[in-house]
Amino acid sequence: MLRCLQLAENGMGTTRPNPLVGSVIVCKDNIIGEGWHRKAGGPHAEVFAIESVSDKSLLSRSTLYVNLEPCSHYGKTAPCADLIVASGIKKVVIGTVDSNSVVKGNGVKKLLEAGIDVTIGVLVAECEALNKRFFTFMLEKRPFVILKWAETADGFIAPSNKSDRKPVWISGSLSRQLVHKWRSEEHAILVGTNTVLDDNPSLTVREWTGNNPVRVVLDKSGKTSAEAAIIDNSADTIVITSNPIFAAPAHVKVELTEDFSVSSILTILYKNQITSVIVEGGAKTLQSFIDAEIWDEVRRFKGKSVFGSGIKAPFFNQTPSRIEQISDDTLEIYHK
Repeated sequence: MLRCLQLAENGMGTTRPNPLVGSVIVCKDNIIGEGWHRKAGGPHAEVFAIESVSDKSLLSRSTLYVNLEPCSHYGKTAPCADLIVASGIKKVVIGTVDSNSVVKGNGVKKLLEAGIDVTIGVLVAECEALNKRFFTFMLEKRPFVILKWAETADGFIAPSNKSDRKPVWISGSLSRQLVHKWRSEEHAILVGTNTVLDDNPSLTVREWTGNNPVRVVLDKSGKTSAEAAIIDNSADTIVITSNPIFAAPAHVKVELTEDFSVSSILTILYKNQITSVIVEGGAKTLQSFIDAEIWDEVRRFKGKSVFGSGIKAPFFNQTPSRIEQISDDTLEIYHK
């Protein structure tokens, strides 16, 4: 099962809105086949694992391991449960049951009805942690929410005044590279209007290899201009606003609303099939999620620089789950 989780993680950032799934086939304590789900709409992990077995006669004497219940319905691909039954495999070990109501329990039922020996609940905590985005999306009907910011040693997130529309870096180059890796792993990245106006960020993946997240800007009064970097064609963008803005190009979707509560924003993202979102600021936007108590992880960098004055970092008073040192920066990770 640990190997299934290793394989599944290869799909980070490419399978959304589907879960991360890895599969291993074992015969006489030897791995004879393995695979992982690589892209939404493409073959599932079990398909790759079965196809990778060179001697198919071994399947009837093998055990298939998979970290998530095999699907049982026709979607963009055929049911994996049917393929497992047809392959002749007699034993299946499953990490966790699928939380998708279309699948939940039905895949296991198909396997049992075919006479296959099924074991459920292996490394459950690890399996759930790997697919925390998928489970949150399915069970809570909202994206998995990560809050991220960097603050100075004296508790500021930005200076009071800047000479140009560029970010003022608090964290170091290694921390910034890690942030770009995080961007490649999440479905969307969200900022408020002030961040767009003050920093003109592109919110793309540049210091890591991976897909750009969907960019989301909260723009109550329609201040975002067509020239803003967040509107360029390097990534899809969602503008949530109460005012119709400029004629939006094809890659920009405008969501009109008068309700800018956190729950309303997340409902809009859920409607757009966004499974996870990393909220990068600014302070007011971050604080709104903290005050609403709607978040799943907080990732807070603390740098060594001192501003003396400026925009205060969000007020957040909890005990970190983990603390890491990244060069001169301290990274604090919090879980709800």
